[in-house]
Amino acid sequence: MRFLFRVLSLLALCVGVVFGVVDSIASVSASQVIMTPLSEAWIDAHPGSLMALEGLVETRLGDGAWLALRDVILPQPASGAFFVLSLLFWMIGYKKPSPAGRFAA
Repeated sequence: MRFLFRVLSLLALCVGVVFGVVDSIASVSASQVIMTPLSEAWIDAHPGSLMALEGLVETRLGDGAWLALRDVILPQPASGAFFVLSLLFWMIGYKKPSPAGRFAA
């Protein structure tokens, strides 16, 4: 199970780096800071899933939860959101080192 979360962490990190590089290139070419919001990146990738998530959150958690998600999470930069997701997956999949040391029997 740890391996799965480590792989998910790596994938989220790679996607975050890609979004960061794309935003950096766009910022340099426009001579101003440009950061792609998570909602825009999600709509570009698969708009139907965002609408499905909206319906799911509204039915399960209520309208207030969707409004909070829409107003707080979705406007964040996509690269930052994927970096945070990568960190969360890494923390879940982290294995504490043995207190006895690496070569303890």
